[in-house]
Amino acid sequence: MKILFVIDTFDTSNNGTSISAQRFAEELRKNGHEVKILCADEQPDENKFLLKEYKVPLFNPLVKKHGFSFADVIGDSMDIIKSAVDWADVVHCFMPFALEMRASAYAQEIGKPCTGAFHIQPENIWSSVGLGKVDWIQTTTYKSFQNWLYYKFRHIHVPSQFMKNMLEERGYKAKIHVISNGIKDDFLVAGHRNTKEERPKKSPEYEGKILVMMVGRLAGEKRQDVLINAVAQSKYADKIQLVLAGKGPLREQYEELGKQLKNPLKFVYVGTAELIELLSQCDLYVHASDMESEAISCIEAFATGLVPVIANSTLSATPQFALDGRSLFLPGNPKDLARAMDYWLDHPSEKRYMERLYAKSAKRYSLANSVRLFEQMLQEEIHDNQLAQAQQ
Repeated sequence: MKILFVIDTFDTSNNGTSISAQRFAEELRKNGHEVKILCADEQPDENKFLLKEYKVPLFNPLVKKHGFSFADVIGDSMDIIKSAVDWADVVHCFMPFALEMRASAYAQEIGKPCTGAFHIQPENIWSSVGLGKVDWIQTTTYKSFQNWLYYKFRHIHVPSQFMKNMLEERGYKAKIHVISNGIKDDFLVAGHRNTKEERPKKSPEYEGKILVMMVGRLAGEKRQDVLINAVAQSKYADKIQLVLAGKGPLREQYEELGKQLKNPLKFVYVGTAELIELLSQCDLYVHASDMESEAISCIEAFATGLVPVIANSTLSATPQFALDGRSLFLPGNPKDLARAMDYWLDHPSEKRYMERLYAKSAKRYSLANSVRLFEQMLQEEIHDNQLAQAQQ
C-alpha cells in the first residue's frame, strides 16, 4: 500500500502522537509499504510533502514548548495537499486540526480511502490554559471535533479502550479500533534481561540511591508536581533520586519546586537507548498524569521490568496497566503517592515478583502487533470505500 500520514508535526521527540507516527511509519516500511508524510516539519525529506508552519498569534511560544506546530493551509498549500492525497492508496489523519480537515475533505471529494486517529484528548489541550477539568468545555470540544472532522471517517483508531468509551459516549458513529501505539522490542528485550538475569549496575551518580523516574512532557496535566511533593514526603526521601525525563513549559517551575528535595532533582532528555539504560537502573516508575489517552512511556517503563505507580484518574487510560491496587494512588494526592511508593520500597521481594509480571504483561503492546492491527484497519477501509464507490 501507498500510505499517507497527515500530521502537523512529525519530527519531534517531545510529542507522543508524533513519536507513534514515526514508529508506525518505520514498521510499515519494514513490512513493504510505502509511507509518506504530509506535515509542516522544518527538515525536508524524500518521504515528505512539506507545508509551511502556521504561527499561532500570541500562543505560538506555548504551542512550541509542548512539542507541536501547526501546518499553514492557506494559499498554495492546497496544491501540496492535493498532490499528497493523489499519491496515496489510503490516507490516515492523526490530528483534529485544519490540515487534517483539508486533506480528508479532498480525499472524500475524490473517493480516496481515508481513516482518522483520536490521540489528543480535549482535556489535554485545555489543560494548557487551566481549563482541562471544565466538563462543558470538554463536551463541546468533543462535539466540535466530531462535527468538523470525525464524522467523515468510517474507521477511527484510538490507543485504548478508555478512549473508545469516551468517543462512543459522545455519539461518535464510526467503527472505533482499539490499537495500542505500541513499544519497540528493545524495551521488551531489556525487560527479559532485567527480570530473568541481572539488572545493570547503577552508574556512579545513582549508586547507593533509590532511583525513581517519570517520563513525559513537563506540562500541568502530567502532574510532575505531585511526584516531586510525594518524594519530599516519603520516608525514603533522604535516599530517593528523582529523575524527570522530558521537556515542557513547566521546567523552571519544577526546578523551583524540586529545591525541597534532599537530592537535587534531575532533568534529562534522552533517546531510546539512553532511556532504556536509565529505566534499567531504576527502582520504581511513577506516572502521575491526570489525563492520558494511553501513556506509552508507562508501558515502556514496565516493559523494562519496573513496577509502575499510577494515578487512578477517571480522565486517564493509564490505570488499565495496573495489575493490582498496590500500583494505584489517588490522583493529585502527594501523600497517597508517597504511601504507594513506600509500600513497594518496604517490600522488595514483592516488588521483584511483580516486576516479572509487569514485564510479561507488556508483551501484548508490541509495536509489531499494533502495526499488524493497523494494517487490517486500513485494508478494511479500502474495502469499505470500494463498496461505497460501487453503490454511487
